[in-house]
Amino acid sequence: MVSLYNTGLELANLLLGSDLLNQSWEAISKLQKQNLTLLEDPSLPFSVKYQIYENPSKGSVIAFVSSPNCAVNHLQQEFRELVSSDQITSFDFLRTRSNASSISIHKAAFTLFSSLENELSLLKQQFTSSQPLIVTGHSLGGSVASLFTLWLLESLPSYGAQQILCITFGSPLLGNNGFQKAMSEHPVWSSCFLHVVSDKDPVPGFLISDHNASAATLTTPTWYMPFGTYLFGSESGFSCFEEPQSILELMIMSSRCAESENLHNRSQVIDYGHILEQLKNKAICRGISELPDSISNPLQAGTYLLLEATGVGKLQENVNLSYLAMNIAKRAEVQAKHKQNVFDPFKISVTKKSLTYLEYYIKNSLEESGYYDKYKTRRSRSRDEIESTENLIKHHRTLKFFWKRTVTEVENLPLKEGRIRRKRLLYAATNYRRMVEPLDIAEYYGRGKKDYVLHGRSEHYKLLEKWLAGENTQTYQRSQASSLTVDSCFWAYVEEAVISCQVLKGSPQDQQSARGNLIKFEQYVMDMINNFLVSREIFLPQSSFMLWWNEYSKVVGNSYTSPLTNFMNDGVRSYA
Repeated sequence: MVSLYNTGLELANLLLGSDLLNQSWEAISKLQKQNLTLLEDPSLPFSVKYQIYENPSKGSVIAFVSSPNCAVNHLQQEFRELVSSDQITSFDFLRTRSNASSISIHKAAFTLFSSLENELSLLKQQFTSSQPLIVTGHSLGGSVASLFTLWLLESLPSYGAQQILCITFGSPLLGNNGFQKAMSEHPVWSSCFLHVVSDKDPVPGFLISDHNASAATLTTPTWYMPFGTYLFGSESGFSCFEEPQSILELMIMSSRCAESENLHNRSQVIDYGHILEQLKNKAICRGISELPDSISNPLQAGTYLLLEATGVGKLQENVNLSYLAMNIAKRAEVQAKHKQNVFDPFKISVTKKSLTYLEYYIKNSLEESGYYDKYKTRRSRSRDEIESTENLIKHHRTLKFFWKRTVTEVENLPLKEGRIRRKRLLYAATNYRRMVEPLDIAEYYGRGKKDYVLHGRSEHYKLLEKWLAGENTQTYQRSQASSLTVDSCFWAYVEEAVISCQVLKGSPQDQQSARGNLIKFEQYVMDMINNFLVSREIFLPQSSFMLWWNEYSKVVGNSYTSPLTNFMNDGVRSYA
């Protein structure tokens, strides 16, 4: 069964059978009774209370409640506001290079969390990964419970997440689309969150129940999106969903209907304890009627049963459950297919064959013009060499595809995890770039193009170069030539020098600029030579570099001297 509801269904049935939902709500109820005066005074500003309930046999429960109790009549337009990523430094660990500016969190929830941050920091230090812990909360208290759980998860090793479960009741959505995407990068973390929502409670969908709901796909940075598992409750039973867009659609419909039913009682606060008591002995999605003929496969059937259990059909007569079930099921199938095709960027061994072939190709090119020029002039080779080059093209594409996907995956990781992965991959990534990018350059200039560095260079090469620069690796003084030219764009600069050399033979108005470019190139080459950063293959007689040098020497004449001319005339043989 597709993960649209499979794991959530198992989790929900497990929680009902283990009484953990009731245990969580009992902790919330105790805390609410202790703060009854504050909870019932709507004139007070929002605040949050928490309490730890120890149970040696079952672990600890930390409950959060907001005061006053959050009902629809308390919620104003400013309640919809988000706080952007530059103001939520406590959750910087969610940011990646690609989403650094797109993550936003519900402002009211974050403000309440911040008011307790010092206390919660001490509480976080007390928790160890060996202790079972339930973090729970109602309404805005549930939002604060979610933020604390997330904060706690980041500080624990991955196996520590198995000991934590966050259960919220009637909580508003917590973050925007960027926040949901960041959470999707942490499936283990997402699995720790269960949000219980009643079909009678308008609060969970309040943030999307007005003009936001007019968009069928709420993907802009300012819209709220759900994360984790949602447990929808009605008189018919409970149903679970994990796919965000499906949850959103259900919340929109349920919220509209709940607001309509509670129009004359907008101060009503839903008693989730009563709902849990009614459903205590019910399995999820039990007692459903026959399926419509339009339902054609097991996934659609399961989705239909779940939708019927939410009570959507009873709440809104014009809802076509069959149509909705088929749409949600189709989206789940697409999501599942995408997950099956997720590329694992860290299995470097899959590229070993291609790297081995490329190393073999480089080694067997050293007696000629070098592998750059052998690849560049492949059209004039013999049949055997053409076949060899065709194999190289295949392996070249394999490596490039692999590393493009790898770079994309790593760049989308949270910053902390991304740094770790980049460090692990740095040697292999740098070696790949220095071996393969010259082949891209050969193809580029072979098509008669110019300015590879500005107009032709793939973004993933630029990022790989930034990885190396970002690690602040210590430089050391080389005593012999590098086996691979360190600057993977070296041959692009050679090709530009060839073009500039041709310009020197042309109109006088272009010669000054070309001569300036060639002087800079000379300085660049000498710096590379002095630091042994170029491979000896650039000095092979038929290499593009030597062909450029021979032509350049004729253009500038015998009277021209420079460090490079002195080296080329006297020092090439000594370059070890």
